[in-house]
Amino acid sequence: MYALDKLIPRLEQHYGAPEPPPARGPFELILWENACYLLSDERRKEVFDSLRRLVGLNAASIANASEEVLLPLATRGGMRPETRVFRWREIARITLGQFDGNLDAVLSRPLSQGRRALKLFPNIGDPGADKILLFCGIASTLPLESNGLRVLARIGYGRQQKDYGKTYRSVQADLSPDLPASPVVLQKSFLLLRAHGQTLCKETAPRCHECPVAKHCDYASKRAASFLAPVR
Repeated sequence: MYALDKLIPRLEQHYGAPEPPPARGPFELILWENACYLLSDERRKEVFDSLRRLVGLNAASIANASEEVLLPLATRGGMRPETRVFRWREIARITLGQFDGNLDAVLSRPLSQGRRALKLFPNIGDPGADKILLFCGIASTLPLESNGLRVLARIGYGRQQKDYGKTYRSVQADLSPDLPASPVVLQKSFLLLRAHGQTLCKETAPRCHECPVAKHCDYASKRAASFLAPVR
């Protein structure tokens, strides 16, 4: 297994320094997560930037925006745009009603309370809440979406199983002793693992012959590595 402190620098060498999301603070990060469905990061940024420019990235502006403004933006975010508009308004409603319009207040709460508060919002479960806290600079764990989880499971962390939740818990348990303390390094790790899973370490037809860490990968050595020299 390739240890995380060696894996991440090697991925950064291959992909370059990753770009963090343009969202700042928990409210914007929740909107960022709800900007698109099954579309590229470029399209997500387009929708997010348009919301900022045409509406305003605060709860009051979104709550007061007309359907005529929100629906075309939501349509750029993929299928079921009406549902997306509903979620944007729900994010604004919860922020105004339960946090007096200032979601930054959750960052001063104990970690468990902050996570619970963020899970009140659409499409935010435990990994999503941890990701938001991480990019606000106050979390000490490495949240994983499906791409990053797949990369780490293939490298040799945990055990890949049919049940996604069991795989997630298995990888996290195995990963825990290797986690860096720095939120900045954890942010970089999240972004690089995601990029690797999207680009080379895909669910189907992974491009192991192009992978910069294939010689250290359990999956590549067992299933797709006839082209690799033995690891020494």
